[in-house]
Amino acid sequence: MRSGLLADLSAEGAALDELLGALAPADWARPTPAAGWTVAAQVAHLAWTDELALLAATDPVAFAARSAGDPADAVDRGAAEGVAAPSAALLARWRAGRERLADALSSIPEGTRLRWFGPPMSVSSMATARLMETWAHGVDIGDALGRLPHPSARLDHVAHLGVRTRGFAFAAHGLPAPTAPIRVELTREDGSSWTDGPEDAPQRVRGPVLDFCLRVVQRRPRAALALVAVGPDADRWLDVAQAFAGAPGRGSEGRHLGGTEQHRAR
Repeated sequence: MRSGLLADLSAEGAALDELLGALAPADWARPTPAAGWTVAAQVAHLAWTDELALLAATDPVAFAARSAGDPADAVDRGAAEGVAAPSAALLARWRAGRERLADALSSIPEGTRLRWFGPPMSVSSMATARLMETWAHGVDIGDALGRLPHPSARLDHVAHLGVRTRGFAFAAHGLPAPTAPIRVELTREDGSSWTDGPEDAPQRVRGPVLDFCLRVVQRRPRAALALVAVGPDADRWLDVAQAFAGAPGRGSEGRHLGGTEQHRAR
């Protein structure tokens, strides 16, 4: 399973890379929905976070030193420093970092736990979080360029993470996590289904996989999505859903560290 997940992580990066590689230099300065962040800032953030993930995988001491302090401040600094570079250099940096991270993750023995901003993570959890974040920031970049999000089979990983982080999402909003099971029934673009939870659960969430993923990364308001909730816990979940680290509601700002404590999904 891990090899398939790592292949999907590489494919998600390649899909965004294809879009970025076709941009004119002026396009890198376009504002994205994340307040104050340009296309370049989004890519700089991805490059910075991949580099931190690489340190977590290869040099825990160096990771601890570089990640010290307020994570939110570090995110902003990492993005700001990256934006100062020419777009070609920034793109090359992100490409090289993605490749090094993929190589490192593929060589780590099963069962290894990686240090991160919360409790240690498995390699699969780290890869899932990096895929989620690459896709989410890719949505921001696509929005800046007038490109609609394209659903792919890789969204299964984002949906998985969205479900596994339900308890965290409630806690982040100061709410108790529901104890009753919730059935999730999502439809892929090809008409097939992605499901989670007991078939006989009275509470349910239904809708397109793409819409569910956009909601759990908070890239679209609930009212704009074709998601249906049955039951009070399911309904509240769609209000607070959050598959990324950070304070509630920060997804629309684009400032989140994929893979902290709530991303222990696998």
